[in-house]
Amino acid sequence: MSLLLIVLLPFIGAIFAALSIRAGRNACSIAALATTLTSLTLLLTHAPAVFRGEVVTARYEWLPSLGLNVNFFIDGLGLFFAGLILGIGALIIIYARAYLSKDDPMGRFMAYLLLFQGAMVGIVLSDNILLLLVFWELTSLSSFLLIGYWNHLPEGRQGARMALAVTGAGGLSLIAGMLILGNIAGSYDLTVILQNGDVIRQSPLYLPALLLILGGCFTKSAQFPFHFWLPHAMAAPTPVSAYLHSATMVKAGIFLMARLWPVLSGTEEWFYLVTTAGLATMVIAAWIALFKDDLKGLLAFSTVSHLGLITMLLGFGTPMAAVVAVFHILNHATFKAALFMTAGIVDHEAGTRDIKRLGGLLSSTTSTSGRC
Repeated sequence: MSLLLIVLLPFIGAIFAALSIRAGRNACSIAALATTLTSLTLLLTHAPAVFRGEVVTARYEWLPSLGLNVNFFIDGLGLFFAGLILGIGALIIIYARAYLSKDDPMGRFMAYLLLFQGAMVGIVLSDNILLLLVFWELTSLSSFLLIGYWNHLPEGRQGARMALAVTGAGGLSLIAGMLILGNIAGSYDLTVILQNGDVIRQSPLYLPALLLILGGCFTKSAQFPFHFWLPHAMAAPTPVSAYLHSATMVKAGIFLMARLWPVLSGTEEWFYLVTTAGLATMVIAAWIALFKDDLKGLLAFSTVSHLGLITMLLGFGTPMAAVVAVFHILNHATFKAALFMTAGIVDHEAGTRDIKRLGGLLSSTTSTSGRC
């Protein structure tokens, strides 16, 4: 029951956050923070068992005739990602309370944020790939609402539409690939699929399934040639950028590649497709970042470059490279979320994110201090 609660609590918190707006902005933030911390606490109660090498499972029948059941499991990878999502989510809630102005509807923002949070936790803890697909599409919808939160800004609306179009199209590709994968393994449960790696790799349907699944992963994680949507999403409020585009949403595609790494990697197709895409993304995005003057734009392309590095490492197909990739996910989520929030503070206080203008402000402040 606790696994189900870990996933459901953010959705319940979204309802409370929206309803508590009449009680004030602090009440909305407290409701959002309380549900996030409660979900994180429940997750950590399973940590000792996972550290002992156990896999914690919970199974509930929903539509067994279709193979769609509410099955969840926590292993090391699931615990890592869920802890990242909920831990950074709690910090983002605290940050957003101070960042958003009085004109920004706090209840709506917290509701959208928790809706996204619950969808992401559902992705990383789902044991049924059909259920995972439901949560996958929920992340696209909730991120659309968050990116376009400042709907009075044309660039915000454009970024939201672009993100939804690209990740939505990738979601359709992923649905087809997952259905093929489940058909090959004879089950839609991830725990069963992960035990049939040899069967999947030797199947004549392996390549179509791989291409379709990678299509979903690459669009979600802004890999070349789908890297263009992420910088446009930087029109969102900084708490959204820090959460979605450094720690969570763009890591969904990375997570799925890591989750399916035991059954899809180890072939030439995997190596050439994933490594090439990751290398191209890493180099191109890093080159573009060199010429960016906007702080969030620079951080956005830096994020794309780091995602390319992680993808390339997973593409190598060796256990050590996979360990390094997962380790760098933690590194990147930590420092990039902090950098985004710092950029937000600078923008909030200085009124600009332009590096050239910020340099001028520093010079004028220094000269003024000298005259005094």
